[in-house]
Amino acid sequence: MARRTPPHPERYKWIALTNTTLGMFMATINSSIILISLPAIFRGVGINPLSPGNVGYLLWLLQGYLLVTAVLVISLGRLGDIMGRVRIYNLGFAVFSVASILLALDPYHAGSGALWLVLWRLVQGVGGAMLFANSSAILVDAFPSDQRGLAMGINQVAAIGGSFIGLIAGGLLSIGDWRLVFWVSVPFGILGTIWGYVSLHDNGKRTAATIDWWGNLTFAVGLTSLLVAIVYGIQPYGSSSMGWTSPRVLGAFIIGVVFLVAFFAIETRVSSPMFNVRLFKIRAFSTGSFAGFTAAISRGGLQFMLIIWLQGIWLPLHGYAYSATPLWAGIYLLHLTLGFLIAGPVSGFLSDRQGARTLSTTGLAIFAMSFIGLLLLPTDFSYWVFALMILINGMGSGMFSAPNSTAIMNSVPADQRGGAAGIQAAFMNSGMVLSIGIFFSLMIVGLTNALPTSMFKGLSAHGVSVTQAHAIANLPPVGSLFSTFLGFNPLKSLLGSQATAHVSNAQWAVLTGKHFFPSLILAPFHHGLIIVFSVAVILSLIGAVFSAMRGKRYVHQELSVAEHLGDASLSSGAVPGEVAVEGEVVR
Repeated sequence: MARRTPPHPERYKWIALTNTTLGMFMATINSSIILISLPAIFRGVGINPLSPGNVGYLLWLLQGYLLVTAVLVISLGRLGDIMGRVRIYNLGFAVFSVASILLALDPYHAGSGALWLVLWRLVQGVGGAMLFANSSAILVDAFPSDQRGLAMGINQVAAIGGSFIGLIAGGLLSIGDWRLVFWVSVPFGILGTIWGYVSLHDNGKRTAATIDWWGNLTFAVGLTSLLVAIVYGIQPYGSSSMGWTSPRVLGAFIIGVVFLVAFFAIETRVSSPMFNVRLFKIRAFSTGSFAGFTAAISRGGLQFMLIIWLQGIWLPLHGYAYSATPLWAGIYLLHLTLGFLIAGPVSGFLSDRQGARTLSTTGLAIFAMSFIGLLLLPTDFSYWVFALMILINGMGSGMFSAPNSTAIMNSVPADQRGGAAGIQAAFMNSGMVLSIGIFFSLMIVGLTNALPTSMFKGLSAHGVSVTQAHAIANLPPVGSLFSTFLGFNPLKSLLGSQATAHVSNAQWAVLTGKHFFPSLILAPFHHGLIIVFSVAVILSLIGAVFSAMRGKRYVHQELSVAEHLGDASLSSGAVPGEVAVEGEVVR
């Protein structure tokens, strides 16, 4: 077969941008579409979210995709450096499409149906990891250094925009049929696969290297163990409201730490590491990476908290039926997407001229201030004040993301871009999974302290027997938390037929209506929200400090890895990220 002639670089860069933007949009829309669709999926498969053990299905449907991408992106990014980024990227589109089809064709019911969905979500995560790991590197290969900020800005707008458009799409599609939530990805996946094969070309540097099998193995086992520990740490254990002290969780943490320590020891010794720890000697890379990681933790739990707030509390209190809350929660979060859409491309364009330090640092500071604004809102807020706060939050996130990603990718040698993009994606997805563990745990702590009293008083005041009210009030709060997340009123299920002997018809109507449960959880949720958003503020400000330390705008010139990262160049008295020995400072 004749070799295809690559198009002119000026034309090809826009082809690469359009295709990778489609890939990022598809991958991120699928990471969020399921958030808003879970009530319909649980009803369609026949899963009761309050039954013992079913919280595990929910957590794996949420976390499994992120876990797989976090574990595999570094390996797949490095594999792109060796075998060709476009090849791995196109394969990602194909894997993602096949997994989407099989998710939509789930032939089972109840637990078996849920396991089918969990399994193919994991496979879908493999395809997503291939896309995440190589899209940034393909863009940086295609665009000159003075246009990469704009390209990354557009690409990241698609990523963040996709995550919030997924909320609305999930709400709309789940009204019709929950399977549509998975079918919607299929045409995008087929289009991206064919178009990528026809139009994309590997024009980046390849690394002649062997695959780091021991590094891949220890990293996969270590990170998987840590992330699995987080998933099970959120769930109740024995008489405790969470499982952080269970042998399974403690054992998984120990295994994770041991394997990750072994991984870093291996990576400093092998000739072709999958995770090039020497890249962290470049200040622009290391400070940008740490800033991105803390920002990912802050941002990751935000979606979940806002969905719980809207879907389980604010919307029912304002008269919305529980069946309609997924769609309206997505609509009411549009201002968050709008803020990112406004700030993302503009900040990326400006970073091509000014560098990332001022824009990214200011963006994270604004991001932190928006959390303070949300924290000060009453739980039953005025919507337009809430909309302003999430608009500011989205703008701060947009100001940070594109300049930071561009600065990181500009700072590394051309033959390390796939690995560098993989490291960034791993930091982002690990931060998202970690944030869910941190934020949910903090929220459960807040609910544990305040919810039992509120629940007992409310139930007993409306005719429920003292014994039953006490038993329900002292159930692990994780059930109530996930009920609010799913937009589900749990009281009818929790009270059962036993309560009808003690309460009147009018009291029963109140107990199982739209307003009672949201009113019960209103004050305890705000107590937890103060803890959660306070931590988010601290993490955002830590990220801003890292961002401020990155130095001036730095673009790595095409030197070899040895020239760029050798001890001799780093010991020349120059500061990585600002010197001419390692690259080029663009002022």
